[in-house]
Amino acid sequence: MLVKSAARTDCGKVREKNEDAFINYPDRKIWVVADGMGGHEHGELASRMVVEAVADIELVDNFNDRIKQVTTALRQVNKAFTQDKTVVQGQPPTVMGSTVIVLLIDSHRMACIWAGDSRCYLFRKNNIYQVTKDHALWQELVDEQAFSEKEAQQQKGSFALTRAIGANEELRLEIVEMEIISGDKFLLCSDGVYQYIRYDQLYQVMTKPSPQLAVEQLFQDVLATEAKDNLTAIVVVSHESR
Repeated sequence: MLVKSAARTDCGKVREKNEDAFINYPDRKIWVVADGMGGHEHGELASRMVVEAVADIELVDNFNDRIKQVTTALRQVNKAFTQDKTVVQGQPPTVMGSTVIVLLIDSHRMACIWAGDSRCYLFRKNNIYQVTKDHALWQELVDEQAFSEKEAQQQKGSFALTRAIGANEELRLEIVEMEIISGDKFLLCSDGVYQYIRYDQLYQVMTKPSPQLAVEQLFQDVLATEAKDNLTAIVVVSHESR
């Protein structure tokens, strides 16, 4: 399976700094989006540390081992975030954290590894599927207390993350693996993208003939809104080798 991809990030219309970061490595078949938390320098540093940790991995041939390499690297970053907090007298410890979404592809197989509310979508045979599930309080209300999605998101504090790198001493990652077919398209993005785009717009984006055109259309659509958050997206397209 061959792949093509395109990526882009932007501050959006409100934020002065971009706390998102990404890596786009189609030759190594690995892609990452991280959305930093902690405010300005801390959020920017957090997301950069996450993507650099994954970028530095010397990926092995075995796909299962590659997944383990990624999870190990992310847990090491989590350890650094939770154990190396900066303490200043009279001030609370510096909190650094980041969401992360990683996509790995090998032949006809993919793995998605994540913590937080950055997402992965799959566009297959004219249908869009959300591969990931947000690690946020509203999602727990839906899963555990039978709230509707709309009801859950209206609850106070419902968008608080339940998992993220730096949130707890033990990092809980979620992993989805599946077979892929020629023509599958993946979208990795931070919440600054999906919270400002409608389903019909997303559908039109994913029907574009190339990853680059898809990313350009996506950013055009999001930046036409209030775009209050940083936005980052990667579009990956698979196709059979000939």
